[in-house]
Amino acid sequence: MAAMGSGRGTMDSQNQVQSDTVDRLKLLYPNVNEDETPLPRSWSTKDKFSYIGLSQNNLRVHYKGGTQGPGRRPHLPYLHLRLWMYRHGKTHKDAASVRATHPIPAACGLYYFEVRIVSKGRDGYMGIGLSAHGVNMNRLPGWDKHSYGYHGDDGHSFCSSGTGQPYGPTFTTGDVIGCGVNLVDNTCFYTKNGHHLGIAFRGLPPNLYPTVGLQTPGEVVDANFGQAPFVFDIEDMLRELRARTRIAIDEFPLPTEQGQWQQVLHRMVSSYLVHHGYCGTAQAFARAAAQPIHEDIASIKNRQRVSKLVLAGRIGEAIELTRRLYPGLLERDSDLLFLLKCRQFVEMVNGSDSEVAGEGSNGVSVISHTSRAPAVNGEPSPKQTNGVSPASPGGSCDVDMSPPHEPHGPPRDCGPHAHAPHEPHANGDHAGSAPQPVKGMPGVTHSLSALATDFYSEASAGCGGCGARASVERMLAFGRELYAMSQKLQQDVYHKSMLEDAFSLLAYSNPWDSPVGWQLEPVRREAVCEALNSAILESQGMQWISPVEACVSHARDLLKRMSRAGLGACAFADLPALLRR
Repeated sequence: MAAMGSGRGTMDSQNQVQSDTVDRLKLLYPNVNEDETPLPRSWSTKDKFSYIGLSQNNLRVHYKGGTQGPGRRPHLPYLHLRLWMYRHGKTHKDAASVRATHPIPAACGLYYFEVRIVSKGRDGYMGIGLSAHGVNMNRLPGWDKHSYGYHGDDGHSFCSSGTGQPYGPTFTTGDVIGCGVNLVDNTCFYTKNGHHLGIAFRGLPPNLYPTVGLQTPGEVVDANFGQAPFVFDIEDMLRELRARTRIAIDEFPLPTEQGQWQQVLHRMVSSYLVHHGYCGTAQAFARAAAQPIHEDIASIKNRQRVSKLVLAGRIGEAIELTRRLYPGLLERDSDLLFLLKCRQFVEMVNGSDSEVAGEGSNGVSVISHTSRAPAVNGEPSPKQTNGVSPASPGGSCDVDMSPPHEPHGPPRDCGPHAHAPHEPHANGDHAGSAPQPVKGMPGVTHSLSALATDFYSEASAGCGGCGARASVERMLAFGRELYAMSQKLQQDVYHKSMLEDAFSLLAYSNPWDSPVGWQLEPVRREAVCEALNSAILESQGMQWISPVEACVSHARDLLKRMSRAGLGACAFADLPALLRR
């Protein structure tokens, strides 16, 4: 079915660094959550029979028999040694197997591993396949119940029985044997040197482990669980299964009353537009699709006004407008108010919030008056000296379905002192390029105070004409109020992390390029906007989530439940791809 891949001979690179391994396996099985269902990555040092020896990061398996240590033959005279090698491995009692560290997750959809025969040993009594947990390891795979194997000495397949069935060619030293599990159809197939040999087993049970068995001296095999490219082109099979699942979804039978089905979709689209406050677009769609709008237009426009302020970073104004339009809402929901206040502090640093920006500030952060860029070869950073924090976006068109995503730059410098090297404070604190981690209120107070002190020294040098001194004082007071507010809430990791992240922005001379600078990105306002919009809707007795988003959320949860139930089709129902169409 699939042609020989370009990976022949790459089994020798199976011991590459772990980061490469993780990346390859994640590419092969993107829907597997390894926190819940880890992927097999090596052979188990515990789940094996004693005759099996492991080496090379537990990827190489060799037969060591029952009387000698790893890799050693018994200390016998030459003639006796030859006799031992001849007799050992002649019965099934000499067989030994090893399982992988973890069973195959259903979310793989299609799982595959390969085994290279380093040496067939004396007789090549080797079996490659699958077995369930608890199956006897003193056997080759396939001989016991819930055990499946393809054997090299005769080419037979063994399905939970000691009697094999003709299946494929024999294999020997140098051959690469692959074993694939289709978790959608519950079938197993094998490959030899990149060629598909057909289906070997059907009706497989869930939670099977990759397994390999050896029986005679000298047998050695190496495993590739995905660390290196496979000889067989498994990616082609994965593409086919994705396409097949996509067709099944597209051709799923709809109700016979097509008009009614279309009306349901129209209602979902209309409710989505109304939910997010796209008033003009919702009205236009209502006229085109003959869909009534069940919320008062004035109410939609009020929510739209609040959302635009949040998405523009003008959080203080959004809070005040919310209090006027929806009295008592924020007072009843202290967690929501804390979220808004934390975002307001971030926007103060950003220069977008009117609490600090004030009239005519053009959205320039107060930090621009007190912090410098780190010097590069004695010169100030070009990004710091040339970058400008964008003005607050506040367009009135509601047809655009997404908030502005233009990246923030560092602030414009103020005055000739902006490029001077920063001197340490008398107390040893540096507000320059070196980060100052903020932990708890003492560190926060110190950082805020340092910011104010830094500005005051500059103000006396002639750089205080922009009114930034008052802005710094407001930020200092706001930070203290925010901390006091956090102490009244039920303390949890989420609140603490949110507060520390926001205050930590002051620990850097250029917060936009700092490790916590992600908070300043405009896209971070969306979650705050959605939380406030949902709370407003819920307070008005309406659904806090739109039917479209509820449907997508249910679909995601269904895929997770399918994975836990062992239904492999969950691996190929690509929800993001379906939504992009």
